[in-house]
Parts: sequence; structure tokens; C-alpha cells
Amino acid sequence: MSAVKGLVLSGGKGTRLRPITHTGAKQLVPIANKPVLFYGLEALVEAGVTEIGIVVGDTASEIREAVGDGSRFGARVEYIPQLQPLGLAHAVQIARDYLAGSDFVMYLGDNFIPGGIAGVVEQFRRERPDALILLKQMPHPERFGVAELEGERVVRLTEKPKKPRSDLVLVGVYLFQTGILEAVDAIKPSARGELEITDAIQWEIDHGRRVTPHVVTSRWIDTGKMDDLLECNRVVLEMLPEFRDGKASEDSKLLGKVILEEGSEVIGSTIRGPAIIGAHTKVIDSFVGPFTALYHHVLVEGSEIEHSIVLENTSIRGVSKIEDSLIGRDVVIEKSQTRPRAHKLMLGDHSRVSLS
Repeated sequence: MSAVKGLVLSGGKGTRLRPITHTGAKQLVPIANKPVLFYGLEALVEAGVTEIGIVVGDTASEIREAVGDGSRFGARVEYIPQLQPLGLAHAVQIARDYLAGSDFVMYLGDNFIPGGIAGVVEQFRRERPDALILLKQMPHPERFGVAELEGERVVRLTEKPKKPRSDLVLVGVYLFQTGILEAVDAIKPSARGELEITDAIQWEIDHGRRVTPHVVTSRWIDTGKMDDLLECNRVVLEMLPEFRDGKASEDSKLLGKVILEEGSEVIGSTIRGPAIIGAHTKVIDSFVGPFTALYHHVLVEGSEIEHSIVLENTSIRGVSKIEDSLIGRDVVIEKSQTRPRAHKLMLGDHSRVSLS
């Protein structure tokens, strides 16, 4: 059997994360100061998948700059342009030459699976189904593709049904033998004008091919919305080992697990972990609460912030209190003259906000 390749989908417009994604790729939003896409690439390499094609769209230049040739991950990466986001099955079609007859793992670039996928890839190699799909029991399954099972076989897939007949949703990791290429060529666009991977897998089921489910019992997070990103950030911060490559003044307090990246400074402040302070970020006379990730070159001065993600080159001065927020790049937030109160924010890049 030839090596299993990886096909990572990093196109799409990230509409659920606007305005952040007006100016950046949703797959590069950092979780605990690492782009979410990097977790997926690391999971593939850990599973022995080192030949990876990344399907890219409008944000191709950003993805290329961030990932490069893949060598930093122990992989060899090639880029596959998708001129229009015409569906997951369309992404498989345009990757035909890259896949070149190999089995492959298709991985959505904004997925996060803390336990990785090494066990699933091993199951696929061992059992050799035509397709193996990851499923998870979820509330509100109507938001996802939904699978119906009979024993150890998948019998029906429906994309975002109004009345789901199961609470098992597609996680966004799929393992395929080459027969899926015949299936994606056979299907027609859905009502929303896309070639749905659920329709392609259903075609395989209808033609007697074996589609095996793997029900994920650990956590799975689709990071397409702000609340999910914050939850993912919380989960990862709890998992990370503590290290302190930055500096904290003697009058500062670091409580619990606090990560200080290279060149960071904490002056006269309290950091209550789990939290991560990014490279060359300064926290001055402030309180940074649990489950907060400040990316690189951020300034927080005279402020309080917790359970939030702050992207690079942002300045927060004299503000109390920010919580449950996702704040973009190059943002300036400053205190107005009226009484402070709690704020919940989702700010795009280059924003400027005065708060009361």
C-alpha cells in the first residue's frame, strides 16, 4: 500500500468570524498563540502523514507565508489553488493530480481534535474501508452533516438536515481510498451550488462500498465561531506545559500556569493562569485573567482582561474590564472618561475603540 497523503482544506471565506476574517485567514487565527491550522498539520505528521497538499483560496499568500514548504512540521507541503469555494468534493476533484492514486486523509484546516488522529489513520490502514469518517455526538446536529448508522456501517449522510435523524455529526476528518474520485465526478451540485462531500460518500454507500464510522469520544471543536475559538483556547491552555522565557518584575504575581514567551515582560501586574503572554508582549499595571492568550507584540497597560484572545500588535490601555473577547491585529482600545464596565468584543484588524 502506498503512503497515505494529506489533503488540508484552507480556503473558504470564514464568514462566521467576520470582521476578523475580512483581513486574514480563519485558519491562521491563533489558539494559545499558535495558528489553528498548525495543530492540524502537526496531527497529520504525528499520524505518519508527511506528504500534504493544502487547498488554498483568497488567502493563499498568507497560508503560504505561514506554512512555507512544511519542513518546520516535518512534512513536505504543496499548494493547490481553488479559485472558487465550490465545496469539499470539488476540493477533492481539483487535487486529483496531487493525490495521484494515493489513499488520503482530508482534514478541514479549522478543526481541532486534542487527541490527534494517529489511531484513526492506523484503523484505516488496518481495516481498509473505502472511506472512514469521524463522527461526534453533538447538540444541534442540524448545523452539520449528519450520519445514520446501522451497526458498524454508515447507511445515510445528510448535509445540514432541518430534522436530523441522528445526533452524530461529521467532524471534518475523512479518510479515503481512491474510489472517492469516481464518486465526486458522479454527483451534482447541491441546492447551495456546491459539490458536497456528504453526497459523494452517499454515492459510495449507494454503490455498495464500505463506509466505516469512527465515533470520537474525546473533545472536538469546530473553530469557525468566536465562542468555539475561546473554548478551544481554554482547552489548549490547560494542556500546555508551563515555560517562562520572558521576564516578570518582583512586584508582579504569576498565579497558576503562566507561559511567558521569549521577550515578554510583565511589570507590576497579576497574571492568573492558565494564560500565555506572547513574544515581545508587555503587560504593565494590569490584570490578565485565566484562559487568556496575548499574541506577540501586544501591549496591555492599566487594564483587566480575561477569557480572551488578542492578536498581534494590539494596544489596550486603561480599560476595565474586557472578557469573552476576540480582538484582531493592530487594534487600539483605550479608556473613555466615563465609569468602566465589562465589555464583550469581536474586533477586526486596524480597529480603534473608546470604551466607557
